[in-house]
Amino acid sequence: MGQREAVLRLDQQWARVRSGSAHTGPGEADRLLAELIGALREPARTDAECAARLGLRLGDLAARRFAAGDRAGALSAIEEALRHAGQAAGHDPEFARWYARSLINQGVWLAWPLSDGDRLPRFPLGAAGESGPSPMERAAGERARDVTRAAVEVWTGLDQHDAVNRRGLAQAKVFLGDRLAELGFAEDAVAWAVDAEAGFRRILLSGPDPEEAEEAEGALDHIGRQLELRLRHLSFDSLAGLRAQGLLPERLLPRAVVAARIQGTPEPEIASRLGLEPEQVVTMLEVTPWLAVWRIEVRGADGLWTVPDQAWHGAGEVRDLSAEEVAAELIHGFMASPHYPGDEGFWRVRVWWHEEGDPAGAKFRLVIGPDAPVGTPS
Repeated sequence: MGQREAVLRLDQQWARVRSGSAHTGPGEADRLLAELIGALREPARTDAECAARLGLRLGDLAARRFAAGDRAGALSAIEEALRHAGQAAGHDPEFARWYARSLINQGVWLAWPLSDGDRLPRFPLGAAGESGPSPMERAAGERARDVTRAAVEVWTGLDQHDAVNRRGLAQAKVFLGDRLAELGFAEDAVAWAVDAEAGFRRILLSGPDPEEAEEAEGALDHIGRQLELRLRHLSFDSLAGLRAQGLLPERLLPRAVVAARIQGTPEPEIASRLGLEPEQVVTMLEVTPWLAVWRIEVRGADGLWTVPDQAWHGAGEVRDLSAEEVAAELIHGFMASPHYPGDEGFWRVRVWWHEEGDPAGAKFRLVIGPDAPVGTPS
């Protein structure tokens, strides 16, 4: 009993260091954490609280390793943390919460190579892209998705009358949406983000304290930005499917209408499948511009593709035009310009929505020249 109490006192000491209420140097903090982890191992064999705390502190070790750039070391530590945390999770709701948060962290660290510096998907089109994650990176991303889904299940199994559990579940759904987006499952990612958004709105309606309200509002801002980005990668069939399931928020309908128009969907079909009046579609297209980004390149004798003049690499806001219609105007202007390589030359045009990126993400792409393979709108 005395040994257990000593270990828990050491854990409290580390908790103060971790929170910043007790100040110590990095070396001393590392020594204290290592001592605590070592002290917890023996009682963790038979004591659920010690097992849960061992999982928690191994998670702290993993976080410190990841912050220092040691992703492999972090993943090793979090694997061990989860073994202990999982054994203790069924003994107390707090232990289950610790376990779920560790699963979320594992998912973030596993999926790290699949996101860019802004934590947005590096390969948002998955297998459709001309370049994508390596098999090892994709396998890690799939495991990240699976462990994050497991975290959602843990939170779902906890008492949803508890505000902490409601918030944890909503946060876990945000992370699951992120993991799905990284693998190219844009439609599923949108569905989970909309679900999470609804959860955070319910939290705000419950009259939370100021800190919780600020956290919920921050999460809603993040989700809103992610949804707007993810709509750019959805086919009209996906948009219509989400709408039919009640997973396309009203505020995003103008963007969905524009997305459909960019893809060349006729206005009557847009109205019918999104459950809108024809006049609503017309108005949305009139007042909602989209940013077309274009690039025209000519292939030289050396086989390299280059932009002949900066006039053919630009961007501009357009209204009520499809990507193909934007491209048609560009093609007409280019063929009348001095940069046109003639009927025997090879050249290509691509049009993106909002930002240039993976060629597979172009809303229109075409290669022109003798015997050239002809691209089609994506």
